[in-house]
Amino acid sequence: MSNQLKNESSPYLQQHANNPVDWYPWKKEALEKAKKERKPIFLSVGYASCHWCHVMAHESFENIEVAKVLNENFVNIKVDREERPDLDNIFQKSLSILTGAQGGWPLSMFLDENAVPFTGGTYFPPNEIHGRPSFKNVLLNVCKVYDENREKIISQVSQLKLVFKDFNRKNSVLKQDLKPYVEKIIQYLDDVNGGFKGAPKFPQFYIFETLLYFYRISKNKNFIKPVELLLMKISSKGIYDHLMGGISRYTVDEKWIIPHFEKMLYDNIQYVNLLSHYLSDFQSNYLKEKLIQTINFINNEFKSKNDLLGSAFDADSEGVEGKYYTWKYDDLKNLLKEKFAIINKSYDISENGNFEGLNILTEKDNLKLNEEELNEMSIVKKILHDERNKRIKPFFDNKVQTDLNCFWLYSNLNAALVLKDDKLFVNTLISTKKLIKQLKNNIYHCYEKSSNKVNVFLDDYAYLSLLLITLYELENDDKSLELCKKIMLDTWELFFNDEYNLLQKNIIKNNDLFINPIDISDNNIPNGNSVYLIVCNKLKNITRDSNWQNKIDLLSKTFHSYINYNFSQMFSFIKTLDVCEKNITINFHGEYTQYINILKQININNISETTIIHNEDKKDFFVIICKDQTCSQKLKNINEIKNYLDKLYND
Repeated sequence: MSNQLKNESSPYLQQHANNPVDWYPWKKEALEKAKKERKPIFLSVGYASCHWCHVMAHESFENIEVAKVLNENFVNIKVDREERPDLDNIFQKSLSILTGAQGGWPLSMFLDENAVPFTGGTYFPPNEIHGRPSFKNVLLNVCKVYDENREKIISQVSQLKLVFKDFNRKNSVLKQDLKPYVEKIIQYLDDVNGGFKGAPKFPQFYIFETLLYFYRISKNKNFIKPVELLLMKISSKGIYDHLMGGISRYTVDEKWIIPHFEKMLYDNIQYVNLLSHYLSDFQSNYLKEKLIQTINFINNEFKSKNDLLGSAFDADSEGVEGKYYTWKYDDLKNLLKEKFAIINKSYDISENGNFEGLNILTEKDNLKLNEEELNEMSIVKKILHDERNKRIKPFFDNKVQTDLNCFWLYSNLNAALVLKDDKLFVNTLISTKKLIKQLKNNIYHCYEKSSNKVNVFLDDYAYLSLLLITLYELENDDKSLELCKKIMLDTWELFFNDEYNLLQKNIIKNNDLFINPIDISDNNIPNGNSVYLIVCNKLKNITRDSNWQNKIDLLSKTFHSYINYNFSQMFSFIKTLDVCEKNITINFHGEYTQYINILKQININNISETTIIHNEDKKDFFVIICKDQTCSQKLKNINEIKNYLDKLYND
């Protein structure tokens, strides 16, 4: 027996291919071995840019003594959560149900020989510290408990399945007023630092997207204030990379100063989205600059194979967390010389630093620079950027994920309209068509020839459908519409679970978990079910096919039934339900160039919140706007269109 990860394509699994642990990937061979040898399974879930995954690997999985205990007593399985989000989702929930502990990565789960979890944790240190037991002692205790209670542990299978069924329970609730749920979340928000109260701080953008939407339809300032505060704080503090753009995963403090330095594609997509949607309603040169900088950062730095985007940058470089991003005070003085004054005025830097004796660049509060100072600051940033580029960059996980690439292209199209950036718009259209051509016949979660074996998931289909319907709306491309309809029907056939009246995370017939992974929560990105519902609504409006309305009715009823149970994790559903109920369509009549120009001028706040239909007409130009079967008269100019939309959203 030996480590089985050497032939795996995942960068994360490759990082563990030389461990003395006899790792298997998640596959039939490993599961059958556990049954045959009547051994428990040790399941370790992480991802390539995860700092604490690296720490535990170095401390424990590279340790010969620990590896010996694992190899003799367990079947050991290593999983990349980005390749198997369905598996990660189920076992994160299992940890919560079994232990009451908050999940995270690395995830360390113990499964019986039938691959059903019975206990687990996250990071375990090599030695007992701060109440955390040592990993070796955990392993020995689990072995002892399993040997002495094997039959009892195995018998809990049916019990845990019942718990999951209850966890995924529905209440018979029909349509309800959604605004109170949005109002309720405000009490948990930090009105000084932005985001949610306490630390660590995660942006949780999908919640603030919904707050922005409800401000737009109500003009209630209580909804917009948290959005503005979050964007200003994130864009000015240490979580933001002031030299290159983009944000880190989260901060360990409540003021957004000390980040966990890894940069995830999914966080940065949602940061761009929220900035774009905010700037479609409000003017801010400061936030506009951050938006442009971050778009450029993503398009340039995240580029992987075939001009598609990879997944993440590690927090570490040369084995040290944040080494690439932090600065010694004296190094800044020596490097910048006479220009040190401007950075000292602009950023909170000191000899003692704000992170282990080093400085994370963090803008001072209420910073205001004149034009001359702004120009000088641009020069300083270039000097620092060039100097930083001499350092060894953090590891880049170049794994291409279909859902995230589709989400990014959709977001780029939206941002290009808001910024009125023709070059970005055209380049994104080219990239979109290129990706669709690649995915037309074969959809995989990880789009690399070496990774075709990786299962496809609901989010891949849902976000591809969103991209296709957006392409149809922006180009009136019938081929995109037809392909979108096909993929949406395929999605229903492959993923719809009629027991729960929801689309489950993985393909039903390919499920290799002990329970069907029904996911009602927004996780790293808005839930695939809510994205599917948005596309259904658009297809209903465009095609007038009642089949799409039937799916909307079924899913909407189910969503409403879950909200009382899990509303804080369902904000994309809350927004989506309201969008479907308002059902706004904008029908353009005229030539395509007129259509695109008008679209840029009226600043459609978020493409997903309306259905846009272009009717080619070379003789006449007008717009008809409809809300739930009630339509306007012909609107002939920009002001009429804008005024009608404002009135419609606020009714």
